[in-house]
Amino acid sequence: MGVYGQQTEISDKISWLEYISVIIPFFGLYLGIKNFRDNYNGGRLEFFEGIFEGFKIMLVGGIIASFCMTIYVQFVAPQLGTDIMGRIGGAGVVGVLFTLAVSLMLMNKQHTL
Repeated sequence: MGVYGQQTEISDKISWLEYISVIIPFFGLYLGIKNFRDNYNGGRLEFFEGIFEGFKIMLVGGIIASFCMTIYVQFVAPQLGTDIMGRIGGAGVVGVLFTLAVSLMLMNKQHTL
């Protein structure tokens, strides 16, 4: 049975919205960290600076997403509470991995250690 009582078919197909929901945060982190590197840090970026900026971006995005999900679960679909919490947790893990990847992509080469 589906969440709303309708019979649902189990499918392994992934919706195009699920792809978009992964691509948007990646580009948001990429553009945010790149903007920091180019406009605020003089074109230089160390790995840990990129991670710190990425975590700040994720914090703001997480607060906005949590607020929206709280309103949605509270007023629209209260039966989705545990499913949404699992997805938010998974999004946090993916966000950390994206932050590491983007910081590695955008950091400058170290000439001396």
